[in-house]
Amino acid sequence: MTWTGVELARNPDAKIKPLMGIPYNPYYPEPYQYWLMDGMLDRNHEVKVAEDLWSFIGGEGAYDDLLDCFEQAGIELRSELDKYFQRFA
Repeated sequence: MTWTGVELARNPDAKIKPLMGIPYNPYYPEPYQYWLMDGMLDRNHEVKVAEDLWSFIGGEGAYDDLLDCFEQAGIELRSELDKYFQRFA
């Protein structure tokens, strides 16, 4: 809402389209399904999930680039991550 207010203060004629963004789909490869959203939001026009969200924010291919970054970080930090999660085993 703050960003909407700032943009409308800058440009009162701006076209604002609020969306709900869900950065990750834990149900992949199935479509995102969360019963609390049913009837509240139009999934085709008001919600962007995973690849749709990141493509909207960063352009085509942004989601794949983001996944590559996480994979590379996981490879480089594997020993530290393993050590951290050993505490919970």
